[in-house]
Amino acid sequence: MMRNLSILMILAASPALAASGPFISLRNTNFIVVLAFLLFVGVLIYYKVPGLLTGLLDKRAEGIQGELDEAKALREEAQTILASYERKSREVEAQAQKIIDRAKVEAEEAADAARAALAASIERRLQAAEDQIVSAQASAVRDVRDRAIEVAVAAAAEVLAGSITAAEANALIEASITEVKDRLH
Repeated sequence: MMRNLSILMILAASPALAASGPFISLRNTNFIVVLAFLLFVGVLIYYKVPGLLTGLLDKRAEGIQGELDEAKALREEAQTILASYERKSREVEAQAQKIIDRAKVEAEEAADAARAALAASIERRLQAAEDQIVSAQASAVRDVRDRAIEVAVAAAAEVLAGSITAAEANALIEASITEVKDRLH
């Protein structure tokens, strides 16, 4: 590698040969520049600078490769975490949908139960109202009968008072009370 570099430098210095006067002379600046350059390259080779540079470049390449490997591992880990989160997200969505479905079913069941309870309550109230109506009718019928009996007794008393004696009137009153008792019970 260094040999190729030296040949390349010599060929690059060939335009210096076109300078005026003898090339190998300390008065020729081109010769001095070529000589200084070769001396510089020789010092670099002597102190093994190309090896050091190669070693530094190799270390840098290894560092970069290590960083690339670490970045690749981090990327794979990130993809694994992303897949895990996506899976968990799908599971949570499925659970949420199940909860919503269950809540809808429970709401429908509660609504049905409320409708049934309302219908039962309405039925009980209607039955209670009918019972009250029947009771009121029976009470009204009793009141009408009692009043009719009172009127009949009063009318009979007036009719009989004029035509029968007190003993006959008492007997008729007793018979009427017995008959009314039998009819009411």
